[in-house]
Amino acid sequence: MRAFSALREKTAQEPLAAEILFLDFNDVQIATASFLRESVINFRDAVRRQHSNFYPVVANANERVFEELKLLIEAKGGAIMTCFLGEVGKPVKSVLLGELDPKQRLTFDLVSKFGQVEASSLARQSSEEVKPTAWNNRLTALAGMGLIIEESQGRAKRYKRLFEEEIDG
Repeated sequence: MRAFSALREKTAQEPLAAEILFLDFNDVQIATASFLRESVINFRDAVRRQHSNFYPVVANANERVFEELKLLIEAKGGAIMTCFLGEVGKPVKSVLLGELDPKQRLTFDLVSKFGQVEASSLARQSSEEVKPTAWNNRLTALAGMGLIIEESQGRAKRYKRLFEEEIDG
């Protein structure tokens, strides 16, 4: 609970634009499922429920922490973004950890492919006969999970991938 409180305190000041918040596990040798649930997952969920401009990503988790997080995500359902931080804090080896339903996965893959989209552009570019409203619902759900970034431009919303590099998983 202390980790959750510390994270909330450090993010009390809302950024004006989307900001990836790396939860860096570089010096963590082991983390229990209860710690990950009470800190990382609860923090990510609280931030995303508020439609914050913070997008939490687990970074530099070793194999033991990664496996514990994977088991937790699989049991809970949903997904979370992970990566390693390379030179100058640039994300590398990004992995989408968890499962998305097939429609969410398709939408996530299209955002990854195009880099930035709007619901109307997906409706035009996709081979599926899906109306912009349905695409918007899918995009909003992915942004709510913190897997893609949502940006408002007037009445329009654009969605983009978190990282420039290709994502595994």
